[in-house]
Amino acid sequence: MAYDEALANRIREIVQTEPGLTEKRMFGGMAFMVNGNMAVSASSKGGLLLRVDPAQTETLVSEAHVQRFEMRGRKMDGWIRVDAEALETDDALQSWVSRGFEYARSLAPK
Repeated sequence: MAYDEALANRIREIVQTEPGLTEKRMFGGMAFMVNGNMAVSASSKGGLLLRVDPAQTETLVSEAHVQRFEMRGRKMDGWIRVDAEALETDDALQSWVSRGFEYARSLAPK
């Protein structure tokens, strides 16, 4: 399944002036990276794949339409999926994207 190009374009509008920004196809989606660290991706399964502070994972997954990202049967702290239903408004998308970029900027550049 291809990623949601309309969502990727909405993300681009938000992050276009971000220093150190790159885009890369990853996990079947379109990832937006800062200084080589993935911040957010328009997921091939719809919605966002978002990188967050692992210590905040439990709190974030308590919100509606948010769950831990699972890879090969392993649920991972620091990675969450945000369903499209939670991204319908520009403000909601901005909030999630900002959270991902804030954490990615805190990591050492690659």
